[in-house]
Amino acid sequence: MNGLLTDLYELTMAAGYFEAGKAEEKATFEFTFRRLPANRNFIIAAGLPQVVDYLLNLSFTDDEIAYLKSLEQFRHASPAFWDYLHTFRFTGDLFAMPEGTPLFPGEPILTLRAPIIEAQIPETYLLAEIGFQSMIASKAWRSVEAAQGRAVIEFGTRRAHTAEAGTLGARAAYIGGCAGTSNTLAGYRFGIPVMGTAAHSWVMSFGCEIEAFRKLQRVLGPQAVQLLDTYDTLEAARRAASLGRPLWGVRLDSGDFDALSRQVRAILDEAGLQDAKIMASGDLDEHRIRQLVSAGAPIDSFGVGTQLATSADAPSMGSIYKLVEVEVCGIKRFTAKYSDDKGSLPGAKQIFREPARDILARSGECGSGEALLRPVIIGGKLVEPLPTLEQSRQRAACAIGKLPEPWRSLDPADPWPVVQSRELRELIGQTRANLRG
Repeated sequence: MNGLLTDLYELTMAAGYFEAGKAEEKATFEFTFRRLPANRNFIIAAGLPQVVDYLLNLSFTDDEIAYLKSLEQFRHASPAFWDYLHTFRFTGDLFAMPEGTPLFPGEPILTLRAPIIEAQIPETYLLAEIGFQSMIASKAWRSVEAAQGRAVIEFGTRRAHTAEAGTLGARAAYIGGCAGTSNTLAGYRFGIPVMGTAAHSWVMSFGCEIEAFRKLQRVLGPQAVQLLDTYDTLEAARRAASLGRPLWGVRLDSGDFDALSRQVRAILDEAGLQDAKIMASGDLDEHRIRQLVSAGAPIDSFGVGTQLATSADAPSMGSIYKLVEVEVCGIKRFTAKYSDDKGSLPGAKQIFREPARDILARSGECGSGEALLRPVIIGGKLVEPLPTLEQSRQRAACAIGKLPEPWRSLDPADPWPVVQSRELRELIGQTRANLRG
């Protein structure tokens, strides 16, 4: 895995740690986020398999080391540092929430414990990977919740910030409850159901709309979805209905979805196609979906693209990766940041989830409820195979289903109670006193 896929200051610190004789110090970092993004009552943890793959394969090639040597910032680095990078591997421990776990501000999504350089360099990748996929999974859940049992299909790769973001976004959206994706690579890589048949260009490539419908039906049979709004939506619905079966259904991509879906439904039913489905797509988000469902629009599924693939209303998460303790010669020193609005808490932690609250405790404490942080990598080795994507998806549905109703609403709820254990409160007070001293 490319060791240069990080911010430069991770590498300048690595050189500094090495030259200062700190390379063997054990450091513990935690990934948390300070506050919920807009319009979110929780975040769904996602992206762990990509993080594991990164850590287990992290290394530097000769060409990458040669590039670093050419940079002015490393002019004073010793030959021993470059020898160190030649054999660099992650040998530490990773503890993480299982994918699909809903979480709240101040709770560690993962904890990394390793020699300090090994723990420092991954910061950039971890923040990007976990932050992005968690945002998309959370946005997807909102659309799925709004649809009230109707299928939501992820349509967003063409609007994603990069093609790879679209592929990983499709994966995250599936964890959040989407029924499938239009991204064929995501289907191949991750086993996600893929859906989609034709665009407006298909219809426009024929001189006659009904001929376009007929040819598509001949090729795709019962998987055919006829796109109706290239010219006249209702006339297209009549033409599609006149062809009869086999037909999955039709898609509306513009216009008044409520009114059009009712009229199209009547046309299909009159032709004896009561089992033909109606899909809507085009600038949808959870709020428009909720409006359509509440109005009783006869829409069977929704394709959601731009708003989902970019988490448009909340495109970023205030995630942080902070040093919480350092161990030198078996002696731990607890660390924290106390600046206004950007503070952190000392010491490695555990989260215990109870039915109506979470308890943030010190690592090693016993507590009631489910312990959320679990060992994933120990000593640079994977502890056991990770859950499958399907299992992560099921965990998300089950765990979110256990949250009380206000937090499962699309509307803002009061903050979920996250309380600190007595031992953690004592550590916070003692660490602050030590730093003042």
